[in-house]
Amino acid sequence: MEYVRVTFPTNRLVYIDGEQNGYTNDVLRVDAGTHVFELGNLANYRPSQRKVVVEDTTVLEPLEIAFYRKHD
Repeated sequence: MEYVRVTFPTNRLVYIDGEQNGYTNDVLRVDAGTHVFELGNLANYRPSQRKVVVEDTTVLEPLEIAFYRKHD
């Protein structure tokens, strides 16, 4: 089991490989391997998705995956 923290300035749902998997800024569990991370339909963030290899993490040292506010 691996661990990630998807960061964003506000609380948002996190989708991993198209499946709802928790909320931003919380530590989430995923299987080791390559995953696609998104924050859902409200497209006020960038990048639109991140494809990341997750490996060698711990609950105390999760992989940080950052999303940012989109400024129009």
